[in-house]
Amino acid sequence: MLDRLSPPDGARRKRTRKGRGEGSKGKTCGRGHGGQNSRTGGGVRPGFEGGQMPLNRRLPKRGFSNYRFKVEYDVLNVRDLARFGAGDTVDLEALVSAGLVRNGRNVKVLGDGELAVKLDVHAHKFTQGAIAKIEAAGGTATPVQP
Repeated sequence: MLDRLSPPDGARRKRTRKGRGEGSKGKTCGRGHGGQNSRTGGGVRPGFEGGQMPLNRRLPKRGFSNYRFKVEYDVLNVRDLARFGAGDTVDLEALVSAGLVRNGRNVKVLGDGELAVKLDVHAHKFTQGAIAKIEAAGGTATPVQP
């Protein structure tokens, strides 16, 4: 019966054939009488205010964006390091294999959570709180060069 499927009545409308007589959208085709918007390709670009200075140029620029030299980090908390065993060396390869960070990214360790096991942690950056918690557990926090 799949060959007999059809949409219910009223579910599909015929497309409007513009410019095909006064009984439909004839003559001006719904564009009104003359003017810029009635012409082919007519209209103004987004943000254009009829020659008035547009809003995006009236407002002052704010802030600074260091997009060219910006360095992004995958963040990791001290509590995420608790899954490693005591005495382990937690380097970038170990973090990638554990699924905590993506490969080829810079890693910053933050100090949220607690750490009960001694770990030798290698990452690009550490917060002061993270260093304090890692060293309080008997481990070391070693920064590596990107």
